[in-house]
Amino acid sequence: MTEHFKDKELACKCCGKQQMRVGFMSQLEALRMTYDKPMIVTSGYRCPDHNSKVSSTGKFGPHTTGCAVDIAVHGRRAYELLGLAIRFGFTGIGLKQSGDNFGRFIHLDNLLIDYPRPTIWTYK
Repeated sequence: MTEHFKDKELACKCCGKQQMRVGFMSQLEALRMTYDKPMIVTSGYRCPDHNSKVSSTGKFGPHTTGCAVDIAVHGRRAYELLGLAIRFGFTGIGLKQSGDNFGRFIHLDNLLIDYPRPTIWTYK
């Protein structure tokens, strides 16, 4: 897919489909090049059925568009990645930075939608 992100890590965990959008992946790769550290994708593309099982957004959440990823990160690196994500123009940023370090992540998306963007939120 790109130099730092492979099809397998971006594919839906239930069916193996991978429908990430090229423009989004270019933006993510540019972020990765500047961040200059590994970015472990814990969730990339999700088919509608899988998304409805794992997310409150149902069959039409951000991951089903091919314009969203969750990146495993915590602590100082999360702070750094958050700042760069804003600088690189990601318009949806979700933060899960509580609990076990291994469950912490930053959601990044770039959706073209009608409600106000950019936006940032936290997960419980």
